[in-house]
Amino acid sequence: MISFQTNTGAMTALQMLGGINQDLETTQNNVSTGQTVNGPKDNPALWAISELQKADISGLEALDDTLALGEATLRVASVGAEFVSDTLQEMKQLAILGSSTGADFGKIEAQLAEKTDQIKSIISSTQFNGVNLLKTDIDGTGSNTLTVGASLSRVGNDASTLSTIDVGSLDLEGSASFDLDNRTTVTDPASAQTALSEIQGFLRFAVDGAARLGASASRVSGQQDFNGAQSNAIKEGLSALIDTNIEEAAVQLRASQAQQQLGYNSLSIANSAPQALLGLY
Repeated sequence: MISFQTNTGAMTALQMLGGINQDLETTQNNVSTGQTVNGPKDNPALWAISELQKADISGLEALDDTLALGEATLRVASVGAEFVSDTLQEMKQLAILGSSTGADFGKIEAQLAEKTDQIKSIISSTQFNGVNLLKTDIDGTGSNTLTVGASLSRVGNDASTLSTIDVGSLDLEGSASFDLDNRTTVTDPASAQTALSEIQGFLRFAVDGAARLGASASRVSGQQDFNGAQSNAIKEGLSALIDTNIEEAAVQLRASQAQQQLGYNSLSIANSAPQALLGLY
């Protein structure tokens, strides 16, 4: 029955059109933002998860910079330690030369002193960003340990916990095992042999330290690679949770637009019914 007071057809058409317009707006928003979850109202559970994952990704990206800085510091220290080892090899050869009768001990000792000064210069200048892992005090604050942020761990919704990689100073400056200033002076074959034994001890200490620094640099680099892979995996999982499937959204958009047009047509027909009824009078 058609009523002049209440147009039920128009009311139904308006209700349906309102739902269609809302669906169309949601689809358009999903396409424009690229995400199906843009806030708590869209899906509270997924939104909460996505925010935690975004925080984890931000943390891993920050750690990437920290690890890069730590690796660079360790690489520079490793290079310095290698040059110290090479110089000690040269000193070892000089001491071997001095163990022979008739050697020019004065010249040998003078060269050994020059090599010692060269090593001290290497130790003093082997720094990156103000951190020198060959010295006793690595950064001027009295610290003898390089601390590098490595990874983040989190249980449930608890706050993330930071794990670090700690690398101790090689300490070629003050270690009793690397006391260059108290090396035996070469004046004859016997003193040359004593100096040779001492230099070999210095060399072992430097080589072991260089190997330790290299291992730490490799560990930091490996952690950086893992963090990058972990970040990418989290991003992929996050994408699966909240990103818009563009193909499906395009189909839904076309369907919603067609439904909207049909809704307008239905409303137009419903609104014209009372006017048609007036023609009977």
